[in-house]
Amino acid sequence: MSQVLHEIEKKIISSLKINENQTPEQLEESTKLSSDQIRRGIEWLRLKEIINVNETQKIFYRLGKNGLESLENGLPEKRLLQLLFDGPRNITDLQKELGPVFGPSIGLARKNNWIETNNNEISLKNKPDKIPGEKTIEIIQKEKTSIDVLDKTEIEYLQKRPDFLEEEIEKIKEISLSESSKNIQVSELPVGIDVEAKVPQTFMGRTHPLKDTIDEIREIFVTLGFSEIIGNMTQSSFWNFDALFTPQDHPAREMQDTFYLDGILSKKIATPEQIKKVSASHKNNWKYSWDIRESQKMVLRTHTTCVTIKHLAETKPDEARFFSLGRVFRNEKVSYKHLVEFNQIEGVVIGKDATLRNLMGIQREFYKRIGITKIKFWPTFFPYTEPSLQTMVYNDRLGKWVELFGMGIFRPEVTKPLGITKPVLAWGGGIERIAMLKYGLDDVREFYNNNLDWLRNVPKCQ
Repeated sequence: MSQVLHEIEKKIISSLKINENQTPEQLEESTKLSSDQIRRGIEWLRLKEIINVNETQKIFYRLGKNGLESLENGLPEKRLLQLLFDGPRNITDLQKELGPVFGPSIGLARKNNWIETNNNEISLKNKPDKIPGEKTIEIIQKEKTSIDVLDKTEIEYLQKRPDFLEEEIEKIKEISLSESSKNIQVSELPVGIDVEAKVPQTFMGRTHPLKDTIDEIREIFVTLGFSEIIGNMTQSSFWNFDALFTPQDHPAREMQDTFYLDGILSKKIATPEQIKKVSASHKNNWKYSWDIRESQKMVLRTHTTCVTIKHLAETKPDEARFFSLGRVFRNEKVSYKHLVEFNQIEGVVIGKDATLRNLMGIQREFYKRIGITKIKFWPTFFPYTEPSLQTMVYNDRLGKWVELFGMGIFRPEVTKPLGITKPVLAWGGGIERIAMLKYGLDDVREFYNNNLDWLRNVPKCQ
């Protein structure tokens, strides 16, 4: 044989020539090698077809809770029979003496025709030569015992009784030299290191690429002077729709677009003053009868704007920069660019001199910091901003402009009823869409497919 062997391999071969079949633990003892060295040596020799590895299973049994109790006090049926050896006994007296095991002992004794009942007395009918299971309990005692030394019939009998036996299965490896390697002369084999042998592949723990994108966006807005606000994923329809001037008959509020919490209504949606002014805004501008019960319906938030507008209504700052980041939910058909659950970034700037030009500048700076340089803004329509713009970014890989964030200035119908007097610049968009650009994906579902090959190999920095 011309194979170059490691010193570990030679020691294992030498030991197997003396003792043909050994477990890894026995090899560890006979070679004085560590368990890790034995494990590696076995794998090397197995790949070289010098040894055979035979894996078997061995079954052991321990006494369970009731088995240990029977070891100490005797099986319930034996305790019953012992009480009847001196003559018939009253059922009530037996119940007191046997306690919880009275029922099982009576049942087994009757089943085996050992006792008979006359009125309120129980007497011994047939005295058994042996009690099934008693010998097995005495053999096992308090140590785990191989099934090889136990009576299989008694094992089956005790297994039918709860908490008498606990089964333990051990996997056993047995190592032996292959037939073609039994005549190896270890002293003649060269010792060396196989530099072409494969090393174990390891995968270091890392955060998900989408989580990396979320953390990056959060850090950008914090460094731009924004403060994060956090709100609940469940919101009343008042803050999710009504406060944002969305009429109660708008299609977005239908079941096919929104997830409602079945049978749950918000008890306190807002202050009486806020409800009064928001409802008046709807009645005067949309010309319909506003229903407070519709505004009490609880929904899984369809955007994070509900968190932002509620915070502004409660704090009424003169000047501020806020952002909200989190999960939102839409009852949409899942596709390559739509999910029913996704992450959204939402931000506002409030101040007396805030303008649409300021908002465009903030957006350009954000995109620059995240690595997107080709952007432009298109006029568009959004229900609660006027004027409104759509951010378009150029995708070099696709060779076309794609939609990203929406933005604008909150309409007076949104701000005035809530006591907000300064202009509010607002924007928002899906984080998954930015992540798709960063990681070169065409299908948003890739982030949730648990494709380990992609997750392990995608570069962390884009």
